[in-house]
Amino acid sequence: MSHNRTSRSHTILYLDGISVSFDGFRAVNNLSFTVDKGEMRAIIGPNGAGKTTMMDIVTGKTRPDEGEVFFDGDIDLTRHDEAEIAMMGIGRKFQKPTVFESHTVEDNLLLSLKGPRSILPALFHRRSAAEAKRIDDILGMIRLADRRDALAASLSHGQKQWLEIGMLLAQDPKLLLVDEPVAGMTDAETEETARLLKDIAESHSVVVVEHDMHFVRELGVKVTCLHEGSVLSEGTLDFVSADERVIEVYLGR
Repeated sequence: MSHNRTSRSHTILYLDGISVSFDGFRAVNNLSFTVDKGEMRAIIGPNGAGKTTMMDIVTGKTRPDEGEVFFDGDIDLTRHDEAEIAMMGIGRKFQKPTVFESHTVEDNLLLSLKGPRSILPALFHRRSAAEAKRIDDILGMIRLADRRDALAASLSHGQKQWLEIGMLLAQDPKLLLVDEPVAGMTDAETEETARLLKDIAESHSVVVVEHDMHFVRELGVKVTCLHEGSVLSEGTLDFVSADERVIEVYLGR
């Protein structure tokens, strides 16, 4: 146990021997990997490899049948529910952006500050200098400073994705789980998203699940390839891309 504890101390995410079955199908099968504090990691793999289930387990939506899941060193995520896990600092961005279309970009961020407040008090609440600076910082980070007064509905698909990342940042998570952020984006938006996530990764731990290999290359981070619910290969993108098994099941020739 003490060895285990030492090896966990510098990790933001520690999964060991996780398995979960749905109706006899093993979605995750003896899955083990760790993400260090402050690290950005890309997770790749074919559909059905267990990527979504892995994120469901980390966020408390799904309980594993066996195995250990620790957050930020010693927090046992299997003992907490979704709401508690969100409060502890794990933010998840789903593939389809859900922004408040009829509110401005800035109000979307205000509504997200410090988690779920009811809409009216948040919008009429007098902003402290600290909150105002926080909003400004996030607007800069998500490349929307000049669109702060625009309605979210008027943003491009890529900008809506950035706004939603900003809404997560407003909750000040320690770990962000980002699901296919560049699906449906233009090439220019895709490149900017890589830069944006790198900026965020300077002060947060980030896990990006992605299919777009060009984008993963732009991120320039360690890659974990899942297949049939466990880790097939892990390392640099060049290392993983050259792995015969990865070519076989995922990348093709």
